[in-house]
Amino acid sequence: MPTIADRLKQIHEQIRHAEQSYQRVENSVQLLAVSKTKPASAIVSAYQAGQRHFGENYVQEALIKQLELREFDVTWHFIGPIQSNKTKILATHFNWIHSVDNLKIAQRLSSQRPEFLPPLNICVQVNISDQTSKSGVTLADLPDLILRVNLTASSRSARSPPTTLMSWPISSCSISPSADIM
Repeated sequence: MPTIADRLKQIHEQIRHAEQSYQRVENSVQLLAVSKTKPASAIVSAYQAGQRHFGENYVQEALIKQLELREFDVTWHFIGPIQSNKTKILATHFNWIHSVDNLKIAQRLSSQRPEFLPPLNICVQVNISDQTSKSGVTLADLPDLILRVNLTASSRSARSPPTTLMSWPISSCSISPSADIM
């Protein structure tokens, strides 16, 4: 049975091949290992094999893992639905938030990001199918949300220069197929 390191090596080879095929800069694509429901020991194995970005969608489970793995330089991503009452925890304990779909959540994350932390990276979740059963901002509402989110980030930055407390690298997020590595 292949190890986590073996599977990561294979996936990274596929990523490098895809980068070359599409004339992307080498190492411009990052792998996000979804570690939800996996034990901390599996994350350590992946970390030892070079993986640094891990995604969680259960806040309480993630906090336990973050505490257990505090000596490792992990970049933590929150990939689940965001509840308003969890934004302070998310803003404090994660480097990336992947499921922002409304201005209220973006504003709460911005205002609750501690100033001693680097800017919070977010990805806007877009509902491209316009299905009401799916989460995300609609394509029609996306430009307005982006504008308002940028204004939120700008006003936050203006209140406490020179630190920017939230960045919005929307182009860095994409939908990709998943592979089981852990």
